[in-house]
Amino acid sequence: MTTILTRPIPQRTRDMLVQQGLHPVLAQLYAARGVLDKSEVENEFSGLIPPERLLHADHAAALLADAIDAKRRLLIVADYDCDGATACAVGMHALSAFGADVAYLVPNRFEYGYGLTPEIVELAAREKRRPGLLITVDNGIAGNDGVARANELGIATLITDHHLPGDTLPQANCIVNPNQPGCDFASKAIAGVGVMFYVMLALRVELRRRGQFKDQAEFNLATLLDLVALGTVADVVRLDRNNRILVAQGLKRIREGKMQAGIAALLRVAGREARRASCFDLGFAAGPRLNAAGRLADMALGIECLITDDTARALNIAQELDRLNRERREIETTMQDQALAMLEGLGPGLGTDADPDAKAAYTLALFDPSWHQGVVGILAARVKDRLHRPVIAFAAGNAGELKGSGRSIPGLHLRDALDLVAKRAPGLILRFGGHAAAAGLTIRSEGLARFGELFESTVRGLVAASDLARSIETDGPLESAYMNLDTIRMLEREVWGQGFPQPLFCDRFAVASQRVVADKHLKLRLKKDGKSFDAIRFNSLAPAGAAIRAAYRLAVNEYNGVQSVQLVVEEWESAA
Repeated sequence: MTTILTRPIPQRTRDMLVQQGLHPVLAQLYAARGVLDKSEVENEFSGLIPPERLLHADHAAALLADAIDAKRRLLIVADYDCDGATACAVGMHALSAFGADVAYLVPNRFEYGYGLTPEIVELAAREKRRPGLLITVDNGIAGNDGVARANELGIATLITDHHLPGDTLPQANCIVNPNQPGCDFASKAIAGVGVMFYVMLALRVELRRRGQFKDQAEFNLATLLDLVALGTVADVVRLDRNNRILVAQGLKRIREGKMQAGIAALLRVAGREARRASCFDLGFAAGPRLNAAGRLADMALGIECLITDDTARALNIAQELDRLNRERREIETTMQDQALAMLEGLGPGLGTDADPDAKAAYTLALFDPSWHQGVVGILAARVKDRLHRPVIAFAAGNAGELKGSGRSIPGLHLRDALDLVAKRAPGLILRFGGHAAAAGLTIRSEGLARFGELFESTVRGLVAASDLARSIETDGPLESAYMNLDTIRMLEREVWGQGFPQPLFCDRFAVASQRVVADKHLKLRLKKDGKSFDAIRFNSLAPAGAAIRAAYRLAVNEYNGVQSVQLVVEEWESAA
């Protein structure tokens, strides 16, 4: 059962925001999200934290500028998700424009695993043109062994990353990571693509200081903000003010038609209108199609989509990415059915309608030998959403190894929990890394049962049984006068996401009618204040009573070219 809660809305703050000129609905939403002044939601580029505040960004700029001056080969070592792909594309576009001899290498996740490993360094060293500088994007902070191998081979390394560091940092020539010790950069939640964008900002300053632009026009880094927005939203990092500015500026360019050919193509194959692009379109349309390359094939395909200026080639690649995404969905559905079948046998508290139970498991560690290594992260997220417990799903990796991907619930820092497991059983976890909400790891096949036991006992020591109770936070009631298309379009223009959630309202309705559509959704007609509204609850056939208290989102329903308001119901409870 899910409890529907209402976020506290400081009335004085809301009234002040209205006085400052914000629409009453936006004022209510922003006040509930901790905004104290209108200036905090202004998204001008000038509001970004300056690049000199990012530790070692100036050092990285000098390292890159020296390499460009010396005409040394630069090689970007990318990650295989959307954040890594967009970060790589930012580097390729900017460094090429700045006169660098630059290429990229993206490891095949199934063959080489994650990050800057010694094997990847040796692969880079065997390139036809040996690089003089390796640049990691969205990885590298845990690449101690890889950096050590690069040092042995005489190849310099620049680490750009945002993941949490381990106890010992790599002995790289330069590390730019807001989460490394000693860095006071305020936006600790910046994505990997944001870090790379900041390094390029610092490089432009350094090149300007060296007089490179006296006889040539400066490259406009703002042209890359669509890539920054896509990677930031798709990586589900917390949208603090700095990240909201980056995303808002990127969306602005997309809506104006000023975007990379690849992003235009990804939106097109997803059936999304660029002129009305939102965070939802980036996170649930463009992002999954790009990620499909890294999950099922080779992320080089996704990177090529983002760096080509050829519209036709971008569309051809986007169509292939769309095909891979459909294949990914089919694999995911099969895996999810298998996982749910496993859960049915786990006893009270962990069925598909689980309730919190102190005697029930706090965690799940799932494995099936048929599962696809590139899809276990999505599976873990789906099961976590269903049962509201930390979940790690494993697939077979290299000989004798299992590759796991985990998703967590609020209140449990997953990467820190894995760190505790690793310290309690040295050698059990071969490799791990990640964030509070998501992490990846590799264990030996024979260690699965032991890992499951230790993960369970560790999490029990970190969270309370009450943390396993599922709840949903809403923004409270919405006046029926504002339940219209104008409000929807206003909300679509804003930046919503992780840590700054999309508006979710809650009201009492009379249920005038309900029927099943497409065999799995419930279509309703709801009444409030004498007005009727179309509504739908996806993937649920449970009938509503005569009156409900519903948590819902405002959405546009388009039929035969006519647009109307539709309420997308997330949860409800009886209001009889």
